[in-house]
Amino acid sequence: MNDSGRTYKVFLSAAEASGDNACANLIKALKQTGSNFEFVGFGGDKMAQAGCELVLNTTQKAAMTYKAFAQVLFFIKAINLAKKHFAANKPDLVVVCDSPSFNFHIAKAAGQNGVKVFFYVAPQLWAWAPWRLKKLKRLCTASMACVLPFEPDWFGQRGLQCNFVGSPVLENIDAKQIKPKNYSRYSISAGHIALMPGSRPSEIKSLWPAMQHIARRLKARHPSIKFTAVAADDNSLAVLKKEALKTLRLNFVTDAVYKTACNVDFALVASGSATLQVAAAACPMVIMYQSNKYLWEFVGKRIVTTKYLSLVNILSQQELVPEFMPYFSSIAPVVAACEKLLNAPDKLTTLSLRLAELIKPLSSNNASQNTTKLVLEQLNRSAE
Repeated sequence: MNDSGRTYKVFLSAAEASGDNACANLIKALKQTGSNFEFVGFGGDKMAQAGCELVLNTTQKAAMTYKAFAQVLFFIKAINLAKKHFAANKPDLVVVCDSPSFNFHIAKAAGQNGVKVFFYVAPQLWAWAPWRLKKLKRLCTASMACVLPFEPDWFGQRGLQCNFVGSPVLENIDAKQIKPKNYSRYSISAGHIALMPGSRPSEIKSLWPAMQHIARRLKARHPSIKFTAVAADDNSLAVLKKEALKTLRLNFVTDAVYKTACNVDFALVASGSATLQVAAAACPMVIMYQSNKYLWEFVGKRIVTTKYLSLVNILSQQELVPEFMPYFSSIAPVVAACEKLLNAPDKLTTLSLRLAELIKPLSSNNASQNTTKLVLEQLNRSAE
């Protein structure tokens, strides 16, 4: 930094568990530079533990209610708090992490107060909303970090520079640890399956019952199968346990996607960054996402621009793993896809190998360290 005696004020905004974790690691990396920082913002327990003063805990909104109206009111409150904070305590930089539907508003509020905005995790406009590029260009007044290797070219071709930093969810996974599973002695009757319904309230509400019903059907045919449910945090864990089917005799773990995927044979996973951690464990999976049927038919199909919707299949440019995005009322096709894989050890072994090969190049980057360099560059420019 140009001024070693100065304390730099950084405001960070994360709305979900994955963003909370990414920002917490970024805070730790920034502290290791030896420069002086004050961290304030929106996030969760991990950011607070890393040394961020929380203006509002935005990751505990799941504990409020599943009702959309309450969610809207919560985020309106957050946006108003951000506006007041930027006006009264002008930070040197605002870092918004993922959750573009929320963080676009935070970025706008920062810009209105003359504060530079850094985007950590470039919005996936290439998948669903390329028309929002103009808005992103207005809001991203510092620089942008992307977590997928093809994104710099995509944004660059459209006049917006971004830097590939690597995936935050993979930065603690050594490429040397990524090894394919061997299913030569595998039997479905003694299988172990993970259920990963995501962290968002809407995901849990729609996917948790469906995943359990899928598990129940599999267990009815193969009584010795074991299931482990993975919750994103303690709040999600409470919801999962409250709605759990006792007949499944579920084992529950918290914040352990990668570790669990290493120890099971197969996983049912909500679409999102968790699929990359499951892939890093070389664990075969089926990916699910739920949507309103009519909203998907009349709107979703028209705005989604990619052939595949899950990150694993987008990166592989083919349907490497079965994806049901969205699935609607019937779980029968999902059960059939699971059974097809679980009854084919050779296919499981091949899929595990291909997942390991796909993810190894992404695990060689430390997203927090790379993003720290970009943040420091921006703060240096601002200090000149």
